[in-house]
Amino acid sequence: MNINCKGKLIDLSTPKVMGILNVTPDSFFDGGKYKDEADILNKVEVMLKQNATFIDIGGYSSRPNADDVSEAEELNRVIPIVKLILKHFPDTLISIDTFRSDVAKQSIENGAALVNDISAGKLDTKMLSTVGNLGVPYIMMHMKGNPKTMQQQTEYNDITKNVIAYFAERIAAARKEKINDIIIDPGFGFAKTIAQNFELLNSLKLIQLTDQPILAGVSRKSMIYKTLNSTAKEALNGTTALHMVALENGASILRVHDVKEAMECVTLYNQLKSN
Repeated sequence: MNINCKGKLIDLSTPKVMGILNVTPDSFFDGGKYKDEADILNKVEVMLKQNATFIDIGGYSSRPNADDVSEAEELNRVIPIVKLILKHFPDTLISIDTFRSDVAKQSIENGAALVNDISAGKLDTKMLSTVGNLGVPYIMMHMKGNPKTMQQQTEYNDITKNVIAYFAERIAAARKEKINDIIIDPGFGFAKTIAQNFELLNSLKLIQLTDQPILAGVSRKSMIYKTLNSTAKEALNGTTALHMVALENGASILRVHDVKEAMECVTLYNQLKSN
């Protein structure tokens, strides 16, 4: 359960937290939140002080029906931020949230530590070989279609079996490209109904049959706030409730907007498991 991030072994047998930093104008919760470099550095400093192991930077909104962004624009959004964070916090383990191989490559070359790909290499045929050549950990997510089309592709014979089969094929493809450290993300909210999201959350232990660490990304998503008839802004309590379920069912990484509360959840989970 160890992954190698820039020569540092991260033990995922104890759950870790990944803090979200979206440098986009239109992400579903924090889009357009950061007005300048000082805002970004303040947010990163807070997340690191709250013990986030990773900071996940995204320059392309993957919310349902999000507008397409050119590769040049995505690079303009993320590369300066990677450089900025590492200038001020050089030990930060940055995850680059992209499905484009060149964005991944340039981010890693500028100091990022791992790649987080919502498409598991399906939206850019060069992604797997690029990550293999870079020699960095790779997070692969389950999704059908793309952010504009995914919510019209929610038909499954058996969603848990389909997701396991998907990962079996994608993991095999990644291994062929010499990707050693693989983390899988079931893709809550991506080409899934609310009911299917909850079914997958209940089935995480079955998804562990792939024998890879699991990342759970449920933070403030519609599966929470639509179920509670509230909003993403009001979904922190629901997020924490589902984080504990994810941990109980085997998640190794929580990808979150609220690091402090997620770390409290991890601390309580660890205490629970130690008794």
